[in-house]
Amino acid sequence: MGISRFSTPPKMAGLRITKKHHKHLNNPFPSAPSSLPLIRGSLFINPQTVPSDQIFNVGRDFQVLWSTRNGGSLSISRQSHPSRLIWSTVPGQAFVSAALAETQVEESRGSFAIKDGNVHLLCNDQTVEDIRMINENDCYLEANGLDFLSGNSGFDQKPYLKDTQFPVLLITGWVFRRKRKKSFQATEIHDRLQLEAEKSSYARYWVLFDQKTSNQIGFQVKLGKPSFEFRSKVSTTAPRRYWVLRRKLQRTRRRLRLGWCWSFSRPRGFVKVSSSEEEKEEKVAESMGFNRVCLTYSSEDNERFYGFGEQFSHLNFKGKRVPIFVQEQGIGRGDQPITFAVNLVSYRAGGDSSTTYAPSPHYLTSKMRSLYLEGYNYSVFDLTRKDRVQIQETCSYDYIHGDSVQGRILHGNSPSELIEHLTEAIGRLPELPEWIISGAVVGMQGGTDIVRQVWEKLQAHNTPVSAFWLQGLGGSKGDSGWITALVELGSGYDKVRGMAEPNQGSKCSAYQSDDILQPLPSSDTDEKPNRRRNLFEEAKKLDILVKDKKGDTYMVPNTAFDVGMLDLTHPDAASWFKQVLQEMVDGGVRGWMADFGEGLPVDASLYSGEDPIAAHNRYPELWAQMNREFVEEWKNARSGKAREDPEEALVFFMRAGFRNSPRWGMLFWEGDQMVSWQANDGIKSAVVGLLSSGISGYAFNHSDIGGYCAVNLPVIKYRRSEELLLRWMELNAFTVVFRTHEGNKPSCNSQFYSNQKTLAHFARFAKVYKAWKFYRVQLVKEAAQKGLPVCRHLFLHYPKDEHVHHLSYQQFLVGTEILVVPVLDKGKKGVKAYFPAGENCSWQHIWTGKLFAEPGFEVWVEAPIGQPAIFVKEGSIIGETFLKNLREFNIL
Repeated sequence: MGISRFSTPPKMAGLRITKKHHKHLNNPFPSAPSSLPLIRGSLFINPQTVPSDQIFNVGRDFQVLWSTRNGGSLSISRQSHPSRLIWSTVPGQAFVSAALAETQVEESRGSFAIKDGNVHLLCNDQTVEDIRMINENDCYLEANGLDFLSGNSGFDQKPYLKDTQFPVLLITGWVFRRKRKKSFQATEIHDRLQLEAEKSSYARYWVLFDQKTSNQIGFQVKLGKPSFEFRSKVSTTAPRRYWVLRRKLQRTRRRLRLGWCWSFSRPRGFVKVSSSEEEKEEKVAESMGFNRVCLTYSSEDNERFYGFGEQFSHLNFKGKRVPIFVQEQGIGRGDQPITFAVNLVSYRAGGDSSTTYAPSPHYLTSKMRSLYLEGYNYSVFDLTRKDRVQIQETCSYDYIHGDSVQGRILHGNSPSELIEHLTEAIGRLPELPEWIISGAVVGMQGGTDIVRQVWEKLQAHNTPVSAFWLQGLGGSKGDSGWITALVELGSGYDKVRGMAEPNQGSKCSAYQSDDILQPLPSSDTDEKPNRRRNLFEEAKKLDILVKDKKGDTYMVPNTAFDVGMLDLTHPDAASWFKQVLQEMVDGGVRGWMADFGEGLPVDASLYSGEDPIAAHNRYPELWAQMNREFVEEWKNARSGKAREDPEEALVFFMRAGFRNSPRWGMLFWEGDQMVSWQANDGIKSAVVGLLSSGISGYAFNHSDIGGYCAVNLPVIKYRRSEELLLRWMELNAFTVVFRTHEGNKPSCNSQFYSNQKTLAHFARFAKVYKAWKFYRVQLVKEAAQKGLPVCRHLFLHYPKDEHVHHLSYQQFLVGTEILVVPVLDKGKKGVKAYFPAGENCSWQHIWTGKLFAEPGFEVWVEAPIGQPAIFVKEGSIIGETFLKNLREFNIL
């Protein structure tokens, strides 16, 4: 998002970036960032050029219905299902609007607060002047005059048209404002303005609909630059006969070249403004253009909205505003008292219900409607009104000229089908190596001896273990000690694999966390022989670090130190970092955490020259792509049986992401939850994040068993209790990966190895996890083929069950055959389980064998520690095999 930065900032509008990294006494209850309200305006139709009612076939499969009833509206459906609308506008209401507004970004250690300020230009009313079909033979699109598809949209024309199936539909007209105050607050936008205003601003617009695939129709909205003029005369009694912004097509061009480059005549009744300071402001606005483009369309009162990437506080977003911007999720996110304390000492570090590492401009609704935005600009989905949705996208003008927003509308008959169609376009995660989903991934630190002792205890309990994930610096050998442990364990103990966190660096002398490199004191390289490389100095010498506006290395505050970030747009960055990964893999590591990725400063200077605000959202995708390329290149470099050996396959997992991250990632984890029972940032939020991300294509996701963030202050204490740890083990035994983490303060937390009880419980649920491996392998293959998540909200398979839509973290499905109702509250010994309506099947309680045959009802189920409420479909092969395996493991 953003507005142009000026060498001499004008009074009108611009982007202001404020750094709050070192502010240590703050308002503990910061208000929500100010934002534009939902913009409303009227729709006017030119009856001389626009048909009253008409159906336009778009591509081979879609149709757009234009109707002038109730003030005019558009609706889209498939030709095969004309009565089922997948998108429509609000009758009589403008569906395109634009504004020029001030923007302030407050940045603090990976957290960003984006605030809308004064609105200096608004065009909230709209005319429709022409609707026409364009066939492939009608036009040869080349850059001439106003090229609709190049420049501002972020698309080169030919690649965009490559996916287009003709004919396409083009709608043109004007957006305008009938009354303009010199400067007004965002909260002063009115839904209707007086026609007799003395002054008007206006701009032309284009809306294009084109078929992309058999189940997706693309849309693109483009705004021209604004103009300012006086009207000499207006009519207030007959607005339909008063066409403020009447447009004339130069039809003579059609014979030679149609394109999207028609010229518009100046609206009649207007004369040019002259002189005054207002004219200076208007010239600035004309040179800048708009920086907000809004698309408004209809919604139903009872329509639920799911998705938007990995969200932790809500599953249904109806009635809320959803900002789409990658950032730290925050510590507490509204849960108290921790959010209060964190905000007090670090600016907005507590986060809120909308902050997330991995958002996506995508949703899926209970009415089987789905849409996603293309591009990487900051956007807001305003779902606060019952009858409509408004997408507000923010554009930056240092890097592009004009305004556009583009995306796709999906057709599908079920939630599963819509997810399949989404991931067909944005990409799907590959099949995970079987070894990482075969047993527990044990998170450890502290050196070789400690790891060996814990491994021996796990062996004594016959615990299925896939890998040791060792993130700490090991023993007296420095950071190479734990790599020694990995190699020894891997060779001597039944192929237990080593996973590394590359921020601690295999045989490296610098702190390196995904994109982040920390400069080291000279003593770290001079006195410790095992610290062989200073990665920060290497990267700095190669000039592959992100720069600030002065051209110097951008030192980014991160936790307790400043770091440099790899410029992932630099052509040499990937090859250098892949060499670092190669050295780590040569040391015996077969997996790693690709941490961070969410903290690119919004005023950075990148090698590519692109807008850093849009690049901010793209950065985690580039980070995933670099890691994934290394995995594929490493595999392709191997020969013979070694190349296809699943026991040697690599895997990485990451927390930051955006829309297309499933195309490049392999596995995700949910970041740093609190070690608490709370809803916004504790064990409950881990379930919400798991389910919401799956709807947006993150098929493989999981959380740290027990959470990560502990706080041990004199007044506020968050420590991982034994009960919380045990219940989190029970929960994560039914996610795709079963992985522990000691947390940020291991000594304050209960650990799986703390005592005999925790160790036995961990071994028990590692076996439960192992018992459904056969089904997990099936679901992983299905995810790679169709994009469906392993863990699923019940809505995906029971969309017609009204009660299901009221569930969030209370329960979920594993595939279609296992129903999980976890205990997520302290001291509880039972849960309410809901058995959905829509199938004639019984659910069998795995511990007692009791059958629950009546669909659509809720029942209280006992769930003592060690026996969480788990159910399988009676008579299913999956359920029977799962129960059989549990018996073989002596769990039943």
